Amino acid sequence: MKLKHSIIAGLCTMMFTSAAQATTVVLYDQNFENPAAFVNDGGDVNIFNSVNTLYGNQPPGFAFAQQFTVETLLITGNQAFGHGYSDPSGKGGNYALGMLSDGQNDLLGLSFNVGSNPFLNVRLDISSIDLSVFGGPFVPPGAVPTFEFTLYDNPSGATGLGGGTILDVLQASGTASAQDVFDWTEVLLPLDASGNTNGNVTLRIDLLAGGYAALDNFRIAASDTPEDVGAVPEPATFALVAIGLAGFGVSRGKRHHVLPAA
Repeated sequence: MKLKHSIIAGLCTMMFTSAAQATTVVLYDQNFENPAAFVNDGGDVNIFNSVNTLYGNQPPGFAFAQQFTVETLLITGNQAFGHGYSDPSGKGGNYALGMLSDGQNDLLGLSFNVGSNPFLNVRLDISSIDLSVFGGPFVPPGAVPTFEFTLYDNPSGATGLGGGTILDVLQASGTASAQDVFDWTEVLLPLDASGNTNGNVTLRIDLLAGGYAALDNFRIAASDTPEDVGAVPEPATFALVAIGLAGFGVSRGKRHHVLPAA
C-alpha cells in the first residue's frame, strides 16, 4: 500500500513539476458560435459578410485577413440542398467557416506574437462539406479535403496573409463525406516558430484540395512544448499517463491526420 501511494505521489509530483516548467499561452480560442452579423444569403451560407465582419474583435483587437470570400456556414439551417446540413457528431454547433479550393484560392490569415516560445500549436476540426448555391456544388464524389498551414515570420506585426520567410509548413487531411454531411476530423499541428525575428508570426490557412471544406473549433497556443494547446488533463488520467505515453505515437497518427508539406 505504501509503495502504491509512493508511485502515485511520485507520478503526480512529476506531472505538476513538468507543468510548472512548461510555458503555454492560449492566444486564440474560437468556436464561431457568436457571429456579430450573420445573414443567410441563401443555402445556409453568409458569403457577402467577411470573417472580420462576423468574428473580428473576438477577442478585442483581434482581426483576420482573408483572400476572396471565406464563407460562414449555418450548420443548423434548413436551406442547404433543400433540407439543411447534417452534423451527426454535433461538434460543429451552429456555425463553421467554409473555404473553396477550386475556382478561386480562398485564404485565411491570423497573426500572433509567440514571445520566446518555439511552437505555435494549432488545434481545430476540419470537414468536407459543399454548397448548394453560389456556383456549388464544388466537391467531387469521394474527394478528401487537404488543408495547408503555413507559418510566416511577421516582423512588422501587421495583420495579413503572410509573406517572406516561411518558418514551417504542415498539411492535414480529413475524410470524404456526403455533400451535405459534416464528418469532422480533429487536427493538431505543432508549427515550429523558432527563427522568427521578434515573436510576431502569421498563420496562413489554405484549402489545397477537396473542392470545398469547413473549419471549426480553433484553439491556438504559443508553447515551448509541441502540440500543447493548454488543455488541462482530468485528475482521473494522472495514473494512466505512464501507460498512455507508450501508445502516444499510434494514437497521434490516427487522430491528427497531419501530413508533411509537399
